Amino acid sequence: MSKFAQDIILKPVVTEESMLGTAEKKYTFVVAKDANKIEIAKAVEELFGVKVDKVNTMNVRGHFRRYGRFEGYKPSWKKAIVTLTEDSKTIEFFDGMF
Repeated sequence: MSKFAQDIILKPVVTEESMLGTAEKKYTFVVAKDANKIEIAKAVEELFGVKVDKVNTMNVRGHFRRYGRFEGYKPSWKKAIVTLTEDSKTIEFFDGMF
């Protein structure tokens, strides 16, 4: 079964810390939990037309949350920090954010 790039890269992570990385061409995405680094790199190159240098991934555990007397955990997710090559263009989506 082949995966599409849209099934691997789910959404961007837009936080203060992730936006500081855009100056160094580091972009953060929420990715599918079963995606590996090679699939993530190919998906970013296909979706945004850039050259990927390296990919760092990490599994983020769900945080504990309460709502009144009800309590539970947010779902766990996988995060990928994608570093582009020096000669690659930037991802336009992140340019107007910060």
